[in-house]
Amino acid sequence: MSKQITSIQNPFIKQLAQLKDKSRERKKTGTFLIEGAREISLAVKGGYKLETVLYYPELFSEYQLSDLKAKIKTSSTEALINIIEISKEVYQKLAYRDTTEGVLAIAKSKTHHLNTLKFSTETPLILVAEAPEKPGNIGAILRTADAANVDAVIIANPKTDLYNPNIIRSSVGCIFTNQITTGNTTEIIQFLKSENIHIYAAILQESVAYHTQDFTKPTAIVVGTEATGLSNEWRTHATKNIIIPMQGEIDSMNVSVAAGILIFEAKRQRGFK
Repeated sequence: MSKQITSIQNPFIKQLAQLKDKSRERKKTGTFLIEGAREISLAVKGGYKLETVLYYPELFSEYQLSDLKAKIKTSSTEALINIIEISKEVYQKLAYRDTTEGVLAIAKSKTHHLNTLKFSTETPLILVAEAPEKPGNIGAILRTADAANVDAVIIANPKTDLYNPNIIRSSVGCIFTNQITTGNTTEIIQFLKSENIHIYAAILQESVAYHTQDFTKPTAIVVGTEATGLSNEWRTHATKNIIIPMQGEIDSMNVSVAAGILIFEAKRQRGFK
């Protein structure tokens, strides 16, 4: 029989509430909260180690719990994890979403250093996003990267904790399906050049139309924020600066939309391989 916790005053539950709300707590403990059966399953499939599963039986049935346990046991994730039944009050304290599923998990964070990147092809396709700040944009970028099955996503000069619950929510779990690394702009440029990866920076200055370029080679497509664009360092080190021709009154679009246009042009050129 699983352990039960019914009070939001329970010290463990108070700690988990901090884990949900505070980046500092996530970094200190090296753990984070995942909400939702699909997201938990994707994390398990992505090699994340779970420490605890918490479920509210009115929303998450014994059958669903058994199914989730089976997925955990057949993965590379450690099978011996804590299973805790929680009350409605506790679940509402910890849940982030308006639409609830009744299950959460505590998982161990991964390191996201550049030196962890591994490519299974000689012509990798990489999406680089410099200084994205809004969790919703980061989540949308990760969904695009998953849809295109890119080889890696690199976040330059990150402004937001990757395990922010809003990133997990808005990415619908794609934070677990992508190979993600972080670093500062200078070291990322050095890494890309050391790997002979061509850099295509989405920038207004000295640029050419994106569809005129050959993205079948080892390619990194780099996008910046709508507010400030890319830093000058990318412009000076890019193989080519590229632009999406626009026909309306404004000269920029949402970063995740721009990333989608550029990445799928690269996929089109590669025959969607």
